Amino acid sequence: MARKQFDLIVFDWDGTLMDSTSTIVKCIQAAARDLSLPIPRDDVAAHVIGLGLHEAMQAVLPEVDPAYYPRMVERYRYHFLSRDHELALFPGVHDMLTELSQNGYFLAVATGKSRVGLNRAMNDVKVLSLFDATRCADETFSKPHPAMLQELTRELGQDMRRTVMIGDTTHDLLMANNAGAQGIAVQYGAHPVDQLAACNPLYSAATVAELHQWLSEHA
Repeated sequence: MARKQFDLIVFDWDGTLMDSTSTIVKCIQAAARDLSLPIPRDDVAAHVIGLGLHEAMQAVLPEVDPAYYPRMVERYRYHFLSRDHELALFPGVHDMLTELSQNGYFLAVATGKSRVGLNRAMNDVKVLSLFDATRCADETFSKPHPAMLQELTRELGQDMRRTVMIGDTTHDLLMANNAGAQGIAVQYGAHPVDQLAACNPLYSAATVAELHQWLSEHA
């Protein structure tokens, strides 16, 4: 199949491929509760999804003593590890990734997860073999810094102008803008549709099925 616009398709993980937004929100809130800190509202906790863990804890509770942030990370990891085996890909994601891989696209992940966490998650849902490269927040700069996309294109020998970043947060879309890549929004994750639209994505998909169809027809 002749590729139209892109050679490299980069996906965010949580809230884009993995149905994990509500679990992450609950784990952030549980971590705050453990330490008797103010418990962030659902929308505030959801907004920091996609950042590296340390950056996320600083952003979700900016008023607390910085000494609490490492403990927040530790408590968050405790709660998330007790629940991550329950998580699954959004329906339709596996078929979409399989088709894109078979059609010769380079596929990658750029995520705020840790390397250990991403490898475990990808192994659990059996998609490791579908991806050509991955970048995690504990290996480079956190989104929206462009480093993840810069490193992925360099590793795979790809052109940033023929690269697209797909994500459910403004962090993903701003990273794409900062790197000089295109961005595609998905509306079923952590950030509200109006905030995603403000980042001027090339396309905004309401469902995995819509995303799959658009990529099949236009990518």
